[in-house]
Amino acid sequence: MKFISRSFFQGISLAIFLFISFFCTTEMKAQGNLQVTPHRIIFDGAKKAIDVNLVNTGQDSASYNISFLQYRVTDDMEVQEITSPDPGQRFADKNIRFFPRTVMLGPNESQVVKLQLVKSEQLEPGEYRSHLYFRALPSQKALGEEEKRDTSKAISIKIIPIFGVSIPVIIRVGESNVTTNISDVKLEKTLSGANRLFMIMHRTGNMSVIGNITLTYIAPDGKETKIGFETGIVVYTPNLIRRLTIDIDNNSLVDFKKGKIHVTYLSQEDKPVKLAEAELIL
Repeated sequence: MKFISRSFFQGISLAIFLFISFFCTTEMKAQGNLQVTPHRIIFDGAKKAIDVNLVNTGQDSASYNISFLQYRVTDDMEVQEITSPDPGQRFADKNIRFFPRTVMLGPNESQVVKLQLVKSEQLEPGEYRSHLYFRALPSQKALGEEEKRDTSKAISIKIIPIFGVSIPVIIRVGESNVTTNISDVKLEKTLSGANRLFMIMHRTGNMSVIGNITLTYIAPDGKETKIGFETGIVVYTPNLIRRLTIDIDNNSLVDFKKGKIHVTYLSQEDKPVKLAEAELIL
């Protein structure tokens, strides 16, 4: 058996890919020094073009490659990269054009990436989803800069973090027939003793459902106290359920041994529509 000497490994460079989930609950996503707005793109109705805004908030210039990736989302919102759609899932990338495909941003510089919906008339009714991925490129060493070499026999490893941000791009064709309900609501405690609320969200129909959840504690005398709020809660097609845990405001003067907790799930439209609700009797 032949052995490779340690000196062979000197100067090895490892690139670590740090992935940020696209299920962010704010309107602006950030990883490294890149901010992306909005965090979710939806083509529906007559909408044919949408802009994505990128901002470099760092002190150094940065470059990004832009491409599409495909993801499976589990019932617990874990993300798995795939190449073929799951049953009931359809990809959107072949009907989306975007420009540019590479972006270089100076410190505090911004750039617009333009997305255009094409050949939508050829699509069957339903929902299509892919994920626009912004991958940071490693910075290049300045010309003339010499790399210092370690003359020792120890293994030398250089860590180069490579950041990535992805956002879902969704095409909706036709009318939605989605229905939603919430079940299995129960109060849980963290290891530190704080309260949180667990629930299972159910989705049926031809499209994803997206909305905001409000938790309200109702005392025996009818007094209401807002104890929790989460934005951008989504159940993507083809998933039928999502298991969800929401932190509770444990600073509220609430007695969780009596009364009830009301859960309200509202759409994110200008005039929100109630999508689902549930109650937990304490």
